[in-house]
Amino acid sequence: MSDFASIVARPVFRIVALQFTLAVLFSALVALFAGLEKGWSAAMGGAIATLGSVAYALLVTKHSQDAKVIFRRHFRAEMVKLFITAALFVGALVLFPSAATVWLILGFAATTLAYWFALLAV
Repeated sequence: MSDFASIVARPVFRIVALQFTLAVLFSALVALFAGLEKGWSAAMGGAIATLGSVAYALLVTKHSQDAKVIFRRHFRAEMVKLFITAALFVGALVLFPSAATVWLILGFAATTLAYWFALLAV
């Protein structure tokens, strides 16, 4: 990876690490105070948000100087992230019908909010 690519990639992957950390902490707190089943549901929601961000980060951190290429790569990465997020939500709700839907969504929301707040700081 070139110096420029590593300069771009470092903050992007720090945000993903922050999301992962928040998802783990949030789901652990939910499991502690609301029960294990709800904690796992929150963990699934956090994992959905984090995996979408990982896919985005992997696609967008490739080096390029051309603005059109960067824009297309960002757009493509965002669409892949959206598709992965939707597919994982459907998969979680179909494969785990006992999941607490509210906690699944709250885990996703808390992890996604961390993503947006971290972007404000970058």
